[in-house]
Amino acid sequence: MKRLLSIVALLGLSGLGINLAAQQTPSTPSQPGSMPQQQQTDTTNPQQSARNFEGKIAKSGDQLVLQETATQTAYKLDDLDKAKQFVGKNVKVMATVDASTNTLHVVDITPSESR
Repeated sequence: MKRLLSIVALLGLSGLGINLAAQQTPSTPSQPGSMPQQQQTDTTNPQQSARNFEGKIAKSGDQLVLQETATQTAYKLDDLDKAKQFVGKNVKVMATVDASTNTLHVVDITPSESR
C-alpha cells in the first residue's frame, strides 16, 4: 500500500512538473516572438517616416546638422561622409527620422534649387 501511495504521489508530482514546464515554454517563445514584432515595427516605421527635408547643413561641434527651413528644427545627420561636401549649402535630404535622438538616417543628399 505504501508503495502504491508513493507511485501515485510521484506521478502526481511529475504531472505538476510537466504542467509547469508547459506553462513556461510558451512564455519563452513569446519574448522572441515579440522581438520580431518590435523589429518589424522598427523596420516599417522608418519606411513610413522616410521623407525629404530641406534646409542648410551646418557644423555643430564635431557633428553635422540639417537646419530645416520649414520648421527651423536642427536634425543630427548620421552620414557625415555624404553630408560634409554640402556644409553651408541648401540641400534636400531624403532620410528617416529617429525621433528619440532627433537624428536623420540619411538615404541621399542633393543640392536644393531653392535659395
